[in-house]
Amino acid sequence: MRYPLPVFWRIVLSPFSVIYQVVVWIRNWLYDIEVFPVHEFEVPVIAVGNLTVGGTGKTPHVEYLVKLLREHYGVAVLSRGYRRKTKGFLVAGPETSVEEIGDEPWQIHHKFPDVKVIVDEKRVRALRRIEQEMDDVQVVILDDAFQHRAVKPGISILLIEYDLPLAREFYLPAGRMRESRHEKKRADIVIFTKCPERLKPIEERIRVKQFNPFPYQQVYFTRLVYGELTPLFPQEGIRRPDPASFRRNHDTVIAVSGIANPAPFHKYLQQYTDRLRVATFPDHHPFRKKDLLHIGGLADRDHPEKNFYITTEKDAARLRALPQELFPQPERWFYLPVEVAVLQESEREEFENKILEYVKNNQRKRRLHQGSDR
Repeated sequence: MRYPLPVFWRIVLSPFSVIYQVVVWIRNWLYDIEVFPVHEFEVPVIAVGNLTVGGTGKTPHVEYLVKLLREHYGVAVLSRGYRRKTKGFLVAGPETSVEEIGDEPWQIHHKFPDVKVIVDEKRVRALRRIEQEMDDVQVVILDDAFQHRAVKPGISILLIEYDLPLAREFYLPAGRMRESRHEKKRADIVIFTKCPERLKPIEERIRVKQFNPFPYQQVYFTRLVYGELTPLFPQEGIRRPDPASFRRNHDTVIAVSGIANPAPFHKYLQQYTDRLRVATFPDHHPFRKKDLLHIGGLADRDHPEKNFYITTEKDAARLRALPQELFPQPERWFYLPVEVAVLQESEREEFENKILEYVKNNQRKRRLHQGSDR
């Protein structure tokens, strides 16, 4: 399902949204009054999540934290492994497939093979095993865990899309809200994501005022930074295309995406070409042969040498699971890596110091506690 929905469907689905809202409110209330248990752990835990479904850039922000922390500590990333075809506790290894752990964990594992990537639908169980069996893990990053109330993280990071303020959203299924805006109180850090590169201070202040953070919450702003186009199927002789040449050479660019919000991806490509054709699928879409046939139908058949098929980094993980021979012009398929950057240098230093100090201080507490148990 893609959002925003047409007005007709919002009206039709609004009764179900009310039911969903009540159920979520009761669940959070039961956690708040401690009817449902909340577990704390000795290992430092940083949770990244949002109040809406998809599209806020969780994976690039998790990768930002991985890059920051792996230089100093043994890092593990813990995810439920959305839409994986396995169950239970699983640690990614050299031969692990995207079907076994899910596309986002596979992407992180592929990028950072020295970092433990773990999937388990039961986060409490997984964290217990990490503490008991993995002495080299010194900090755990929980991916998409803002709604996972059973674990109390040391730092909770809430992501909000800059162009989609929460005030405009409806509850599921009529809208994208997973829970009440008031639950923002659980966040220690709030990040407005996918911001314009040149965001004026007055625009930042307006967003902060609209969000109305609590005194204990720090607010930051990040933007997407796209890297060089990378072959989907690396092999000798394939040259990376320069996007700046697409318009000059009258190339046809087929943008392939199965993510929650492909708008920034399309916007980035549109600045380089007048011949953009899009093949958009639902988030986490499991690509099939028929999808590749549809994508191939969008290409310029008269000038195949001018076709470029460009997908997102997350989609690349799922596309690689298909046999290469199914792809139209497989040597002309590329994916676009993406990272995040904090807009202001002073804010970047403040944010990174806050994360590092938290882990450092809790490493000391952990060692003291372990020493007292001996």
